[in-house]
Amino acid sequence: MKNLSAPKVRIPGAIASDLGIKIVSGMLRPGSILEREADASEQRKVSRSAYREAVRILVAKGLVQSKPKVGTRVNERSAWHLLDPDLLGWLFQTEPDYALVYNLFELRTMVEPQAAAMAAERRTQRHLSDMSEALKVMGKRKTVEKEWRDADERFHTALLDASGNAFLTSLTSSINAAISWSTVFKQRHAPLKRDPVPDHRKVYQAIANSNSQAAYTAMEQLVNLALTDIAAAPTWPRIVGRTAPLLRAHNRTPAAKGKMPRVSR
Repeated sequence: MKNLSAPKVRIPGAIASDLGIKIVSGMLRPGSILEREADASEQRKVSRSAYREAVRILVAKGLVQSKPKVGTRVNERSAWHLLDPDLLGWLFQTEPDYALVYNLFELRTMVEPQAAAMAAERRTQRHLSDMSEALKVMGKRKTVEKEWRDADERFHTALLDASGNAFLTSLTSSINAAISWSTVFKQRHAPLKRDPVPDHRKVYQAIANSNSQAAYTAMEQLVNLALTDIAAAPTWPRIVGRTAPLLRAHNRTPAAKGKMPRVSR
C-alpha cells in the first residue's frame, strides 16, 4: 500500500523501511539470513556504512540480530518491538496479519478507555482547549486528508497527557501511530462512510464534564467502531470468530461493564 504521507528519509532509513516491511509482511520469515553487507550495498548502490546503519535500525527495533560469522538473522515476532511507531507503520504498508491488527485493537481497548476516564478526573483547561481545537479541524477536513489525521493525533495526545500518568503518556507516539496508520489503511479501497468525529466529541464532552464513566464508555465505543471499520475488509472474515467479542463490546451497557473507579492525583 502506498504511503500517503511519507516524509523524505535518509538512505539508511529508506533501506530499513524496505527491509522492515518485508519482515513484518512475512516476505522475510523468522530465521532468514539477510544478504551480506558487501553484496547488499552493491546491489542497492549504497555505501556499506549506509547499509550497516540500516541494519542497526532494525536491530534496535528487535526485527533482526547480527552476529559475527553468522550474519544478520530475522528474529521471531516475540522479539519485535511491536509498539515502535515505525514498525506499526510498516505493518500497515501491505496486507497485514489481521490477527495482529486485532491484538493491537485489544490493547487499545485495554488502555484508551481507562486513559479517558483518568483524563475526566485530571484534565486542565489547556487539555480541553487542545482537544477542542483538534475537533474543530477534524470537523472541517476529510479523514483522507493529512490535516485530519494530524488533528486526530493532537486530540489523542492531549487526552493521554490529561490522564496525568507518565507511563500512559509514554505510549503517545505508539498509540498515535496505530491510530494514524489504521485510519489510512481502512480507507485503502474507499473513503470512510461513517464520520468518526461525533464519536470523538462524545469523548471530549464526557471529559469536559468530568464524567469518568461516560468518558470510559465513549472511548471504548470509539475504539470498537474503528475496529468495525477495518473489519469490513474482504479478508477479515478469516478470523471473524476471534474478533466477535471485541466487535460486540460497544453494544454493552455501562451497567454490564461495571462502574469505573474514581481516580485522583
